[in-house]
Amino acid sequence: MSASNVETPRRVIRQHAAHRDDIGDLTTRRPLPGPGLDQLDPFLFLNHHGPQTYPANNQGLPFGPHPHRGFETVTFILEGSLAHADSTDHQSVIHAGGVQWMTAGSGIVHAEVSPPEFKRDGGPLEILQLWINLPSKLKMSAPHYVGLQQGDIPRIPLAGGVELNLIAGQWESLQGPIDTLTGVFMSTLTLAAGSRETLPVAPTRQVFLYVVDGDVSVGGEPVKAQHLIEFDREGGHVELEASSDARLIFGHGDVIDEPVYSHGPFVMTTREEIIQAVEDYQAGKFGGLNA
Repeated sequence: MSASNVETPRRVIRQHAAHRDDIGDLTTRRPLPGPGLDQLDPFLFLNHHGPQTYPANNQGLPFGPHPHRGFETVTFILEGSLAHADSTDHQSVIHAGGVQWMTAGSGIVHAEVSPPEFKRDGGPLEILQLWINLPSKLKMSAPHYVGLQQGDIPRIPLAGGVELNLIAGQWESLQGPIDTLTGVFMSTLTLAAGSRETLPVAPTRQVFLYVVDGDVSVGGEPVKAQHLIEFDREGGHVELEASSDARLIFGHGDVIDEPVYSHGPFVMTTREEIIQAVEDYQAGKFGGLNA
């Protein structure tokens, strides 16, 4: 790593809007994949649900039991609550500020629904789900799930009104509670109006930066809320400045640079592996779910 690369800020290449794609009565926007961007290797998919307010006696979230293989899901509960159950016998209800990290690996069936209290009482809801690819050598890893409440996630105050919530990876001497298979760094950021921060990123790592809300500039360039920011991979840090209160998802990871074959809930490296995933699921090899 040369000194010049470390000192050079990352440059914004494009901003990718989260396009509206509602799921029933669930307000949904998706920047990834989108027009002009199939993936941001290793980051595959991002759904932004809400913000919206559910009335009392609602039907809740529609994500009943369904399978996955070959990647990881990271679910950020910004408002509301989310009940999880899966075929490895994990169950949890995660509330606002919490995160779910699930390694689908060789195959898992899970459900993500609203708990009974939310369906009864209603309330605000905003949830993001990110899919992170696994390299071919790790796609058949054992399934795994971790649910974190807000209090489980280290909150790190940075200079001048910036707070970083460390989910995975290392920040100075602190380690996030999620031990990832591929060394992905993941965090959420809150920025107060007028705050500035420089975030270190090793050159060649792929940056993931999604602006949930607020007015932010990156390297002096204004970026838009509900946009995914695509960077070059040359610089050694990301420069942020907020002109209003803002929330962001910030992460980075190593580029996998392998073929990606996807079919619905399965992400593999060959068409044959996709066919095998479908056959294995239909044969009950992912296990069952009592939810």
